[in-house]
Amino acid sequence: MNKKDCYYLGTITKKIGYQGDLNLFLDTDEPENYINLESILIERDGLLVPFFLTKAELHRNTHLKIHLKDVDEPERFIHRDVFLPLSTLPPLSGQRFYFHEIIGLPAIDENQNRIGKVSDVIDSQTQALCVIKNDEDKEILIPLIDEFIIAFNREKQYIQFQVPEGLLDIFL
Repeated sequence: MNKKDCYYLGTITKKIGYQGDLNLFLDTDEPENYINLESILIERDGLLVPFFLTKAELHRNTHLKIHLKDVDEPERFIHRDVFLPLSTLPPLSGQRFYFHEIIGLPAIDENQNRIGKVSDVIDSQTQALCVIKNDEDKEILIPLIDEFIIAFNREKQYIQFQVPEGLLDIFL
């Protein structure tokens, strides 16, 4: 499976106990959605390798305690990133969207003027930033916060922002 067809779920951070359980830190707002997970993809040498789980239970709010099936040395997976196929994400409706859904979409301002095309989303702990490349190939960063997003249209394929005065001037 290709990484572009998957989303980052989290990172295996440590071993738990002596029975081969691992701690999987989840990078999600809804960790309860991953209880009873049956399989995961672990990044290894740039490839995503599938593993079945015999255990996946919530551990400390944002962590899962997992056990990899038929793995003798689970500690070799510590500090490895874990992914799941995009197809496993529950569908969103209305103005809610996953970051991967806006990549490649045109971004427009409140007056229907083209800002550019969304090239990436930088997801940090403080706030997510939408990276937009304008027609001159300059990057513009707009915070992905509710106050700035006017519309996200799945059918017509665009995202519209209420851009604070002077923000675009910083980047141009």
